Amino acid sequence: MRSGRPKAALVITAEEREQLSSIARSRSLPAALVLRAKIVLACEREANNRRVAERLRAHHATIGKWRSRFITRRISGLHDELRPGKPRSIEDEAIAELLKKTLHTKPEDGATHWSVRALSAQTGISKTSVHRLLQTFSLKPHRTESFKLSNDPFFIEKLRDVVGLYLNPPQNAIVLCVDEKSQVQALERTQPMLPMGFGYVEGVTHDYERHGTTTLFAALNVLDGSVISQCKSRHQHQEFLSFLRHIEQAVPRELEVHLILDNYGTHKHPRVKAWLAARPRWKVHFVPTYSSWLNLVERFFALITDKAIRRGSFRSVRELIRKIDLFVSNHNQSCRPFVWTATAESILAKLQRLCERISGTGH
Repeated sequence: MRSGRPKAALVITAEEREQLSSIARSRSLPAALVLRAKIVLACEREANNRRVAERLRAHHATIGKWRSRFITRRISGLHDELRPGKPRSIEDEAIAELLKKTLHTKPEDGATHWSVRALSAQTGISKTSVHRLLQTFSLKPHRTESFKLSNDPFFIEKLRDVVGLYLNPPQNAIVLCVDEKSQVQALERTQPMLPMGFGYVEGVTHDYERHGTTTLFAALNVLDGSVISQCKSRHQHQEFLSFLRHIEQAVPRELEVHLILDNYGTHKHPRVKAWLAARPRWKVHFVPTYSSWLNLVERFFALITDKAIRRGSFRSVRELIRKIDLFVSNHNQSCRPFVWTATAESILAKLQRLCERISGTGH
């Protein structure tokens, strides 16, 4: 009877057993490492590699490999070793020159930004390597982000006022974010839409016929997300006053009305000011200039544009208004508030970081 080559004794200390058991139970570590830990634990109890292989459904040679590796190198031997790989073909100086050119120069051909091909031609580095290096250093010369800093001398005071209404609304009051979405076009597609199917998206023809425009006036209730709306043919102070009267009728008399507005001229017309002054329960809060993003109703405008307007086809302004009214009605039946989470301090800190970036450019 063949007894085979005698195996070295596999002894596991208590500390090693605890580490191996933790690895074997892990669901986040690589599966190969988990299997190796199970092999070592099984080999402590069973000297026969074939029996361990049958239990773990692995090849007996694999069992023998990791038994021997653990005996000679312990737990560190279960991890994969680093492989040398191909040596780098691009020197550090060439990479530094590529980054300097991307960050601090513009193409000489009049282009506004670098492309992978242009950088490759300028530096002599292959297009594939340029693309990989730009990704490594998170450089995206083909993209931009827009910003606009407010020049309002009372920016901080107005910011704290509006954000305070969002985060801590007053008792026995309603907070309404009011604005108008002007020039909403009734566009009729010249050809029928192609329905969505398996493997392809809905098809919409790029050309259309214009049938006029409407202006959507909306007041978003910050507490519950409901919307009071009206569509009008223009967006002058007369229409805005008419919409304020509509809000007056819709809001219970016992509640104060806190109105959040942007600095559009219609909102500051003398007749509008006189109307508001004659109603003590109305309190007006203006967002800082160039800060319409502080007005939560803009979020609702984005929602209705995406869900009901952008991909629609309308044969008339009347049909467009019916679709808008239907969307608002359905929205109010199952509305939820848009939750504002940013504090005034966090916004000011973000603006400070932006200003530091701008001042660092030397412009």
